[in-house]
Amino acid sequence: MDAARPGAGLPTVLVLASGRSERFTASGGSTHKLQALLAGKSVLQHTLDAVIASGLAWHLEQAGHPGMGDSIAAAVRATRDARGWLVLPGDLPLVRSDTLRAVAQALAQHAVAIPLYQGARGHPVGFSAVCREALLDLKGNQGAAPVVRSHLAMNSVAFMELDDIGTVTDIDTVEDLARAEELLTMR
Repeated sequence: MDAARPGAGLPTVLVLASGRSERFTASGGSTHKLQALLAGKSVLQHTLDAVIASGLAWHLEQAGHPGMGDSIAAAVRATRDARGWLVLPGDLPLVRSDTLRAVAQALAQHAVAIPLYQGARGHPVGFSAVCREALLDLKGNQGAAPVVRSHLAMNSVAFMELDDIGTVTDIDTVEDLARAEELLTMR
């Protein structure tokens, strides 16, 4: 699924929704974590609502892939002509649209942009177009870590301290879902 609403020269958000949700069901979840209800909407719909509100172009990667690296590579292949990419796992329902825009804007001056919340790395991780070939080569479960490492070595990674707990609030267990519900109520 694609939404061709590109912002002027801004990157495309890649919403990754290919995981198997094994930890969620093992923790007692009765459905895939992305379909679990959070305040009356699915976890994935909350994530997509933030993406849509950001005004950035986006692509939803739902095909089954062996690992996160394979999912990222497939999504980049599907949006090959994008000006860059924000890799956003679909299980981050509290991420804010202004965070997405801030990471996107950081790519104008950096090859990679990583949001931090109270020092913890979060998502979306942004990659400028110079990362295209490296992203296309990704495979396996380590995601885009090799691309980040190579750009760290070149001092071309921006670490952005943002006041958005949604960047680090992913849903892997039923307990995570309950915590997200609490955080959403406090907003």
